[in-house]
Amino acid sequence: MKTILNVIWLVLGGFWLALGYCLAGIVCCLLIVTIPWGIASFRIANYALWPFGRTVVDKPGGTGIASTLGNVIWLLVAGIWIVIAHITTAFAMAVTIIGIPLAIANLKMIPISLMPLGKEIVPTNQPFVGMYR
Repeated sequence: MKTILNVIWLVLGGFWLALGYCLAGIVCCLLIVTIPWGIASFRIANYALWPFGRTVVDKPGGTGIASTLGNVIWLLVAGIWIVIAHITTAFAMAVTIIGIPLAIANLKMIPISLMPLGKEIVPTNQPFVGMYR
């Protein structure tokens, strides 16, 4: 079931979402100061291509003050706008019955899009693990 949902996701929006995150990553890496956000954008792009069967967790050992400060800057500069886009597209996907799992996956991406530093994407055996916490 994960594979079917991932293929549908890829065709109906995951590719374009990942492309957007890759573009943001390239721009962030060109500006030397924002390389950490560029790397985070590439990680999110990978997650956006194939979200079912993976979940987002905090990195072991916690995050430092630099990561927290970086997340606050990200939140103010880009995080809010990305979250609004995810909510909008999740609503559009949820209008159809087939799109409900895709809308849930889109909402599942909000925590890492909001605060990307100090997070890790890990595989799971269940497609909906971690969505309700």
